[in-house]
Amino acid sequence: MGSTIEREIKLRFDSPELARAAVRAIGATPSTPRRLQQDSLFDTDDGQLKDRRSVVRVRRDGGASVLTFKGPVQPGPMKVREELETAAADAGMLQRILDRLGFHPWFRYEKYREEFASEGIVIAVDETPIGTFVELEGSAEGIQAAAAAMGKGPADYILDSYYRLFAHNREALGFRGTDMVFDDPGRTQ
Repeated sequence: MGSTIEREIKLRFDSPELARAAVRAIGATPSTPRRLQQDSLFDTDDGQLKDRRSVVRVRRDGGASVLTFKGPVQPGPMKVREELETAAADAGMLQRILDRLGFHPWFRYEKYREEFASEGIVIAVDETPIGTFVELEGSAEGIQAAAAAMGKGPADYILDSYYRLFAHNREALGFRGTDMVFDDPGRTQ
């Protein structure tokens, strides 16, 4: 938590099992067990953050809550941006404070996330309503090496946010709502 520069890519996999197998095959070690993450993105009614290409997010992660600000993405072969993050005791209270400041939720998304560690990077297997992704975050060299070890190259790098991936695939995948959420977030698969 704190102030950092976030560097990441996503890689698409056909299933959670194939994603986990690829992650384990490169020698990554489990660090955080699989759990449901529920994220809400906030902005003002006139889209001040979108205009600045920035994001404020409230994450519910098991019993934890995290408030995150993400700055504009810098051009390049990986997604690189400022990230400010802090833990909070109560996501509901965070949302109430943001509401009082004029920020309202405009997109919600869910994923089941399991995290691994490998040579200075964090690897997340994300099971989302729009498919399975492996997110690699850390140094450029670590990300490139891990992706290559999984048989993926720069042409496979996905730099889009989950919002953009959802927006581009929503209709094709049969989503009627505006949020990327599971029909039954209590499922344990």
